Amino acid sequence: MKRVWAPWRMEYIADSKAKGCIFCIPPESGNDREKLIFFRSRFSFVMLNRYPYTNGHLMIAPFRHTADLNDLADDEMLDLFSVLRICRNALQETAGPQGFNIGINLGKAAGAGVDEHMHIHIVPRWNGDTNFMTVIGDIRVMPENLMRTYDALLPSLQAAKR
Repeated sequence: MKRVWAPWRMEYIADSKAKGCIFCIPPESGNDREKLIFFRSRFSFVMLNRYPYTNGHLMIAPFRHTADLNDLADDEMLDLFSVLRICRNALQETAGPQGFNIGINLGKAAGAGVDEHMHIHIVPRWNGDTNFMTVIGDIRVMPENLMRTYDALLPSLQAAKR
């Protein structure tokens, strides 16, 4: 048996899972850093994915609890995509990825981990960021701690939203 030591992963495993929808947040909770929330716009907010595919994996969600794009008004949709542009630009400036995966998984069958509240994933990608660990070992190696990623992205995202 092969062993891969990644003791920092214990914080993910031991993290108590919140009951209810992770995307239903109060307008101002006062503990945004703890919840990995970067900012709120008029109709949506941005948070760092607690279980990322790559460093800087962000999620953008509407405040309104819905799984259906048709439930969102045009101004809510425009807000989501305006925030997406802000996030993409801030990630490009801060982390310098060579590409992005941007997607919305609607429904369990589409791969949505949280299928009752729609959200957009923006995943920065670098040439060579997948390797034998992911392909053969079904293990993803994250080179940076979540809070360090959060702290690195925060100034750029805060400045970009203005």
